[in-house]
Amino acid sequence: MLRFGDKLRALRIKHNMTLKQLAEAVGRSAHGYISELEAGKKKPTVEFVLNIARLFDVTTDELLKDEIELSDR
Repeated sequence: MLRFGDKLRALRIKHNMTLKQLAEAVGRSAHGYISELEAGKKKPTVEFVLNIARLFDVTTDELLKDEIELSDR
């Protein structure tokens, strides 16, 4: 799960989203939490991981398991 922030950033950039746009898409009022996740300063909640998986159509395994790369969808 050490790479979650990197994967989150890659997905956000791939979908041309700003931190603010991503925060709004997952129901957050501010983007600070997402910024801290991307920087590796915080660990995501289960709810957040599920929301990101649904939003970007990836599996939770792809997001959480460091040895699994994100698929090109």
